[in-house]
Amino acid sequence: MRLHPEETEAGPWRRVDDDELAALLARLLPDGRGVLLVDGRSGTGKSTVAARIADLLDGAVVHSDDLAWHHDAFAWDDLATTHVIEPWRRGERIDYTPPGWVAQGREGSVTVPDGVRVLLLEGVGAGRASLAEHADAVVWVQSDRDEARERGLRRDVELGRTPAEAERFWDEWMAAEEPFLAQDRPWERADLVVCALESEWAPGRTTVARG
Repeated sequence: MRLHPEETEAGPWRRVDDDELAALLARLLPDGRGVLLVDGRSGTGKSTVAARIADLLDGAVVHSDDLAWHHDAFAWDDLATTHVIEPWRRGERIDYTPPGWVAQGREGSVTVPDGVRVLLLEGVGAGRASLAEHADAVVWVQSDRDEARERGLRRDVELGRTPAEAERFWDEWMAAEEPFLAQDRPWERADLVVCALESEWAPGRTTVARG
């Protein structure tokens, strides 16, 4: 697996079925309830991993992209803490309109269904130090950097960008993402690492390593 120079490959890896994955995650959460952060580089499949975990644990996912939308690519951790994690801990209903939504007139809000026992926050930087102190566990999604780039470019083209636009957007985003992650090193506080190589991803099967 080709990684960025500051990141080491997790291991030993082992393949688990959904029941085993659910059991591993449940042991990280007190009484089956808590806040789980899903972090990883762009294009690694964080959203897919978070969705699988949410299905297994009857959880709900909040995406950092929604908090950061027309606000700031990385300085959204205060929004997550103040308006999502802390009120959810207090048992309050989550129905939050981020500042970028207000400024741009975007309809809707970030919501979490009532009665959810596991709150997942996913996105680049979700496992940063300032958020990990408010969470019960961190999952790092690790993937080959070339494969992640290919996956990210393919996704952006599917969303409507031309290949040239997708390349330019990726390079501009990496110029901000790479130094941010290199400084914070969220993989070092991961309780569980998920291998996101496409060859290791299949329905009902996940390849994992202890953090």
